Amino acid sequence: MGLQDSFTYDVFISFRGEDTRFGFTGHLMAALNRRGIHTFTDYVTLLQGEEIAPSIFHAIEVSRIAIIIFSNNYASSRWCLDELTKILDCYEE
Repeated sequence: MGLQDSFTYDVFISFRGEDTRFGFTGHLMAALNRRGIHTFTDYVTLLQGEEIAPSIFHAIEVSRIAIIIFSNNYASSRWCLDELTKILDCYEE
């Protein structure tokens, strides 16, 4: 993702929180972290008071790869679709 030589995160995880946060996504993130894979997820990494969109878009830009977890309500979230668009934009660079 992007043309950077160094990345802040190994993985950016895009997901619909209400669908998978405390199930699949939580287990995936824990497994990646146990393996030393630095992941970005909005509920852990964003500081209180940070604007969501710019912070998330920046995290996408500085992540080596993205994992998109599609779920029943993923496409009904404007935030998820914005993340997906940004991920695809970075992939095409």
